[in-house]
Amino acid sequence: MTSKLDPQKQESGTLEKFPDFPPRDDLQNSIYLDRPAHQAMLEAHLGSQDSTIVLGEIPVRQTPGRGGRIRIPDLLVAFNIDRPLAVEQNGYSIRDQGKPPDWVLEVASATTANQDVVNKRQDYAAFGISEYWRFDPTGGRRYDAPIAGDRLMNGAYQPVEIVAIGPDHLHGHSDVLNLDPCWDHGELRWFDPASQTHLLTFDQEREGRIAERQARIAAEARANTEREARAAAEARVRELEAELENRDQS
Repeated sequence: MTSKLDPQKQESGTLEKFPDFPPRDDLQNSIYLDRPAHQAMLEAHLGSQDSTIVLGEIPVRQTPGRGGRIRIPDLLVAFNIDRPLAVEQNGYSIRDQGKPPDWVLEVASATTANQDVVNKRQDYAAFGISEYWRFDPTGGRRYDAPIAGDRLMNGAYQPVEIVAIGPDHLHGHSDVLNLDPCWDHGELRWFDPASQTHLLTFDQEREGRIAERQARIAAEARANTEREARAAAEARVRELEAELENRDQS
């Protein structure tokens, strides 16, 4: 994808970049987003990696320069954008990308929960982000619900319907991702309506690979045992044939 910036501006070395921000001082994202590898999982599922970004803690603003509200969502998805430009600018410039991100998510923490529910919700709507989702691992003690989504309609967010499937599993549908973000026993999960299955976390994929390897080893062991049994049986047949032949000759 070609850059949306003026080529002369790029060649002059005046590309505006976002400043570096200090790292988070809590473990919310490490525990609930990074450890399960949601970013990599979603990126692989959504495809088109040359024109799609799935990134955590990437700053978003109308322009990289000073002035205007800046937000750093815990997880962001944007389609049909200039991915190399976002990397080079160290953030997501709505002006330079020519469109806002399509989807963002915040994970509740003790220090930012109120900001997520009120101020960030207003700012993401003002940015024009189609969907804004919130995940609360505590089950609603920090937010007003374990999981919540908002869909932009006529410039304002409207709540997405959340369905309870038992006391410990809730989900709603994201039109943007065509997935159902889920609150599953305190973990963030993704249900794919097309395949009627959940996307696998890193641990589940690893367990699956281990199970496949163990099954393959067991199958190879059975095959070896069967070959040995056949070889032993064939050898016994040859012995018996030899005994019969000796008896006939004697």
